[in-house]
Amino acid sequence: MSTDPERRLLATAEILSIGSELTVGETRDTNGGELARALTLEGVAIGRITAVPDRLDVVTATFAGALERADLVVSTGGLGPTPDDLTRESIAAAFGETPVVDRELETWLRGRWERRGLPFPEINLKQAWVIPSCVALPNPNGSAPGWFATRPDGRVVVALPGPPREMRPMWENEVLPRLRERGLGRQLVARTFRLTGIGESQVAEILGEEALRRPDPEIATYARLEAVDVRVSSSGDGATERVETASETVKERLGQYVWAEGETTWSDAIGERLVARGWSLGVEEIGTGGQVAALLGDVRWLVVSMGRSSGDPVEGVTPEDDGLARRAQRLRDLHGADVGLAVRVRARGAEFAVTIAVATPDAERKVTRTTYTGGLMGRSQAALLAAAALVEVLGPA
Repeated sequence: MSTDPERRLLATAEILSIGSELTVGETRDTNGGELARALTLEGVAIGRITAVPDRLDVVTATFAGALERADLVVSTGGLGPTPDDLTRESIAAAFGETPVVDRELETWLRGRWERRGLPFPEINLKQAWVIPSCVALPNPNGSAPGWFATRPDGRVVVALPGPPREMRPMWENEVLPRLRERGLGRQLVARTFRLTGIGESQVAEILGEEALRRPDPEIATYARLEAVDVRVSSSGDGATERVETASETVKERLGQYVWAEGETTWSDAIGERLVARGWSLGVEEIGTGGQVAALLGDVRWLVVSMGRSSGDPVEGVTPEDDGLARRAQRLRDLHGADVGLAVRVRARGAEFAVTIAVATPDAERKVTRTTYTGGLMGRSQAALLAAAALVEVLGPA
């Protein structure tokens, strides 16, 4: 075992979310995913994300097990002053050390109450605890300092407060700089392709089991609400070449479904195409509950957005026509938009039939699609189908 902490590269990590409110479902854990994403971007492989209740034996065993598997363990929660806040005790037990009160932290804590003219609850003294292997992390947004603890073999434990308004600044300002200085992660190269018009199972079938089980470069599929993502990643020497080679394979097999790369949103993709042409957009949506406007957000190129629960008559429309193409054109003629997008949602059993009409200075198109479900989720899907149809009509950026 190495005895020089500086020699261990922090390449693998586990994340612990501590609190019985998480394990009984009263509170949703958002910290774990946020930290996992941040560490992945740093080139750190996440082995596990675990939620544990406020039980000393369970939390201690979880820390001890994580330290056997990973270079870095990051926890959130359990740093409060009450008897069921057990993170400090658990880390101390896993390290085989005894916590003591740090006098500087005690002075800082007492000062927080004195400035408010309140008596200091002695129970809060546990928030001034440290162990020999840890450095306390300042918390200007709360009363719970964090811990940055290093074992003799170079493995690191970071303890962060649970509330996101305290966790995030501590992570960004105190933890990440220390981790990077220690040596955080391997060089990570990644490309993400965003797909539409195809399901995750179809993507997996087209890519094939051999490609998806290959460890390096890793090709993974993710079913998001707004898209199916295919992520190609690798680390270490030659990572760029491996990722580019695998990416060419992805594009050859799935290129017709790719509408963007990286973290591009539908609003980003539409805006990029409109701005490149100097065009603006007008939207009329019927029966969608305003989901198209919500998807696009507050953007300069959206010059008019109208939502209706049902369509009013359009002059000159025959009974055989639903008037949607005329509505898209009317957004251009009457409201000054360069591109008109009209969307109508109608119930079809437990699903929705979605009719989409697009009118641009160069083309007109009308298509009908079907959602997989009804209700709010179905209306959200309708907005995504409309965005996809618009991107298809607008063509490449």
